[in-house]
Amino acid sequence: MRVLLIGANGYIGRFVADRLLADPAVQLTALGRGDDADVRFDLATGSPGALTRFLDAVHPGVVINCAGATRGGARELTRHNTVAVATVCEALRRSGCGARLVQIGCGAEYGPSQPGSSTAEDAVPRPGGPYGVSKLAATELVLGSGLDAVVLRVFSPAGPGTPAGSPLGRLAEAMRRAMQSGDGDLKLGGLGTQRDFVDVRDVARAVHAASLSAAQGVINIGSGRAVRLRDAAWVLARVAGYGGALHELDGPPGGHLRSAIGHPRTDPDHPSPAAYPYPDGCGSWQQADVRTARDRLGWRPRISLEESIADIWMEAACRI
Repeated sequence: MRVLLIGANGYIGRFVADRLLADPAVQLTALGRGDDADVRFDLATGSPGALTRFLDAVHPGVVINCAGATRGGARELTRHNTVAVATVCEALRRSGCGARLVQIGCGAEYGPSQPGSSTAEDAVPRPGGPYGVSKLAATELVLGSGLDAVVLRVFSPAGPGTPAGSPLGRLAEAMRRAMQSGDGDLKLGGLGTQRDFVDVRDVARAVHAASLSAAQGVINIGSGRAVRLRDAAWVLARVAGYGGALHELDGPPGGHLRSAIGHPRTDPDHPSPAAYPYPDGCGSWQQADVRTARDRLGWRPRISLEESIADIWMEAACRI
């Protein structure tokens, strides 16, 4: 099976590439903006015609799109997340390759959820920010394209290579700085937020399964369990061997978390190094209903959050 992977150098794309390369039945071609791509092509500025000519030449059976942007203004997000997908869909419609499309969506397309609930694929999307809006528009383009296509709505990916701007990336970076400076008091914000974290390597397995399946439409990819960042911070502190105090600036009465070792002291004038005021537009709670992934892809998450956090910390610790 010949697979064209778009965005192979991105956070998710790197692990998808590793997964596909481990399959002897896959012939992988990487397309992207970087010098190490097999073919250099910028979806945000390239024409559908140029991409069509490439598809006709390579004739892939599957196209996987992991490309996109998570940061920037509405215009930039629209260009990289929506216009780029429109280019892919139009090129596939024009091409004679008949390739299946696996598009990487995100849980931010749903927007905030009711605490305690699990979000299924039939939930009405109400994205709470420009990122979710741009990704939802891309999903609608794919679903309306008439192509053999599936959209994997990935919730909160975690594990090796986690971006520093993500919730767990921010926690790890804040703890790294505290340990490097010998600071026994780490002040953190937003620890009441609850997210459905899924290891990026499990996401890669889901992408691989989707490329081999006949499933269409939208499929959630998550752990099926919302985790409070406060609990993730405790796991991170244990993994890192941090003996100081974790102060929760906007948490429950008392204003702090006490670690296993050390006593917190209050300092209201100290700024938070890791505030997290829902920049993803998803409010305080998100939890995926992942039964469709189980039933239609035969996929279940395998890697625990503790293992994901340990791998995140290993990378952060290398910078101490």
